Amino acid sequence: MKLYRFLSGDDTAAFCHKVTAALNKGWELHGSPAYAFDAANGVMRCGQAVVKEAPGDYHPDVKLGEQ
Repeated sequence: MKLYRFLSGDDTAAFCHKVTAALNKGWELHGSPAYAFDAANGVMRCGQAVVKEAPGDYHPDVKLGEQ
């Protein structure tokens, strides 16, 4: 099955570590990163889609962060 996740967070080193951790677990970048100003909180926010091939069949109970 092909899995998809959209990682998001404030524009900090913690976001970069989140993406790096996913890459080290076998996830691959999918598309370009997103970058936008969150006016409600006054911060820049980042997002990055990642995909991964995994054995088995998809079902909504799959814990994507544990893959």
